[in-house]
Amino acid sequence: MSANICAIIPAYNAAETIGSVVKGALKHLPLVLVADDGSFDDTAERAREAGAAVIIIGKNQGKGNALKLLFKEAAAKGYKAVISLDGDGQHNPSDIPCFLKARKQYPNQILVGSRMEQKEKIPRARYNSMHVARFFISLAANQYIEDTQSGFRLYPLNIIEKMILNTERYITETEILIKAGDMGEIIKPVGVNTIYGCSTSHFRPILDVTAITIHITSYMWIKWFKEAITIDLQNTYTPNNLKDKISSNNFINKLFNGFCLLTILPMIFFYFLAYLCFVPFPKKNMASTRKLGISYFTILTASFLTPVILLIIIFEKICGFFGYKMRYVDQFLQKYYPNFWAK
Repeated sequence: MSANICAIIPAYNAAETIGSVVKGALKHLPLVLVADDGSFDDTAERAREAGAAVIIIGKNQGKGNALKLLFKEAAAKGYKAVISLDGDGQHNPSDIPCFLKARKQYPNQILVGSRMEQKEKIPRARYNSMHVARFFISLAANQYIEDTQSGFRLYPLNIIEKMILNTERYITETEILIKAGDMGEIIKPVGVNTIYGCSTSHFRPILDVTAITIHITSYMWIKWFKEAITIDLQNTYTPNNLKDKISSNNFINKLFNGFCLLTILPMIFFYFLAYLCFVPFPKKNMASTRKLGISYFTILTASFLTPVILLIIIFEKICGFFGYKMRYVDQFLQKYYPNFWAK
């Protein structure tokens, strides 16, 4: 059992499962912190009965807010790292030793539980959305991340303390990966069990995917602009940078996000031109894509074809209504969103 690592669990209406998750985590870690995020059931009571220390959040404010409170509480108690897992049973506490073992090899790195060894257990629509998210989040984080949507992670708190977290709900986990990778931290995968269908997820496919997409878009708009006009600048994130300052004001942030959505495609084309022929910095600007060995044409193609995915999904659903099962989305993603970093 590691004395300087504790478990953190954001929980919302998880009374049926939280007790077993807490008890499972306490077999491997000295402390479990649970943030009851405005639950209407007795999640907090069940967590306490199982042995957890509980933070009560009076009104539901989302997973991101709960995580930030749990980071602060763990740091205040003197812990150096935390293992985050969900309270709904989607993460098996018996996988915690896998993180502890990996931490001995990678003591200063974020470890992300990867479900890719059992990807056949992931619902097809969910896996396809994960595939696209992995492509763009990996670009922003300057490295291939095997499972960007897994919330089962080990975070060294000294890394969390280096960044300002401005987002809420499920966007925060994406924000952490992007900012950590973009300031030079290495993110490693840890194989974990793939569990689906054990409970009702609070993830909102349309709203949360849209919010995550907007965050990535606005982040990449600034990141690539810096890289386009700078020599050998791969890691662009520093606390209180332009993106943090914009995000600190909700109204300005919404305006900027809207501006980025309207201009991202022409800007990506501009970055492509800068990549090819920006005279002052031949082959030295756009450092993150160059150092990753990625063809910018592939990035350009993937970006412009993203709306096509929705059209193919609609076409598949229409075909399914008439009894024809199609798998065009899978083929499309494999061709235009390849895992070209994976070794």
